[in-house]
Amino acid sequence: MTDIADQLSEAEGLSKVEVLIEALPYFQRYAGRTFVVKYGGHAMGEPQAARDFAEDIVLLKAVGINPVVVHGGGPQIGDMLARLGVESTFVDGLRVTDEATAKIAEMVLSGGINKELVGWLSNAGGKALGLSGKDGGLVTARKVERTTRDPESLIESVVDLGFVGEPAFVDTSVIDTAVAAGMIPVIAPIAGGEDGATYNINADTMAGAIAAALGAARLFLLTDVAGVLDGQGTLLPELNPADIAKLSADGVIKGGMVPKLETCVSAVESGCEAAVVLDGRVPHAMLLEFFTARGAGTLVRA
Repeated sequence: MTDIADQLSEAEGLSKVEVLIEALPYFQRYAGRTFVVKYGGHAMGEPQAARDFAEDIVLLKAVGINPVVVHGGGPQIGDMLARLGVESTFVDGLRVTDEATAKIAEMVLSGGINKELVGWLSNAGGKALGLSGKDGGLVTARKVERTTRDPESLIESVVDLGFVGEPAFVDTSVIDTAVAAGMIPVIAPIAGGEDGATYNINADTMAGAIAAALGAARLFLLTDVAGVLDGQGTLLPELNPADIAKLSADGVIKGGMVPKLETCVSAVESGCEAAVVLDGRVPHAMLLEFFTARGAGTLVRA
């Protein structure tokens, strides 16, 4: 019985060594490079998922890669608004945000969620720094403008989304300073505008803009699907902007995946080497994508 146990233990050890050997070229190739990771709001409600995510990020830092985390928090904002009796409306997936809602969003994102995530990373052995786009002038926002078309008259009208913004300018100096000090920046998607107002920014959009400005090696968008699927439901492992345009025109890519891929395309065409859409609910999916030959999710390159 002891011999069998010893053999099993040895086989397990060899398996771990093989994984490390497979990952070694990736460690060497991307040492000193930056990964921007967008962490979604739904996964944050699961303690084990948050623990796994934190361990993955700390591991990246330990092997010489510089992770930068941008987090969402839509479900948590929705819960807080419901508790306060504030109704929400959406246009193209963006929450219409009046001044009161903007203050609540900032409280939830920059306060509760940001510091909770910093805590998870600290518990995993990391040295995390909680920020928002306001800190150090990291992100300057501009107001988002949207139009809708009446289906009968085909007349277009402008929709006022309130304090919903998008990145107009990214100053990476505060991130550079934090990374140089050995810290992991954790960024809430809140930013100030040139008009002095506070804007709520879609976390995918924020992460894409930061990845482009940093010239990141990877942008990871952790979501709740395996990646981009074709018409038969099969995962598409790699796409370029032309592929995405065709799939969108054919109606294969639709719904919430459209803005995510728009973010990916914008990022890779503006300085980020590649972007990945993958299922953040799968334990260690990000590490599987990057440090194994088989990968996970859908990779987007320019």
